[in-house]
Amino acid sequence: MIKLVRIDDRLLHGQVAFAWSRHLDVNTVIVANDQAASDPLKKMTLNLAKAPGSTLYVKTVTETIEILPKLEDPKFKALILVDNSKDALALVESYSGIKSINLGGMRMAEGKKLISRAIAVDEADKENLNEIISRGIEVEIRQVPTDSKKLYETVV
Repeated sequence: MIKLVRIDDRLLHGQVAFAWSRHLDVNTVIVANDQAASDPLKKMTLNLAKAPGSTLYVKTVTETIEILPKLEDPKFKALILVDNSKDALALVESYSGIKSINLGGMRMAEGKKLISRAIAVDEADKENLNEIISRGIEVEIRQVPTDSKKLYETVV
């Protein structure tokens, strides 16, 4: 089962590996990122960041889409990480089993507007996130599980 789909431009790091993995009792972490999937050094670095007892898969977005139905098996307790709203939308468009997207970290950059302490969005992000919401999927902002959940549409 998919426990969480998270947009975090840092992908897998301590906050995700320990706070979220423990909170959700995750045993499978999937990094869906085309660049990381083709970079052996990045894969090795990501593997060092995973929580003990969990299995890490670094896949392209397309490869991740192909395995999403397999995650319905109750033996999987999966955390899926993408680094941008475009990839999150691709997952949602391809698989109806995703019910919520967590915005955890989207850095400030030119053309982006800060909407929370760790989330900055541009027009493309807004379009992607609004499309996700239009499909009946919750988009919520929380860096760690102990933060109060804020719905994206209430802060833009």
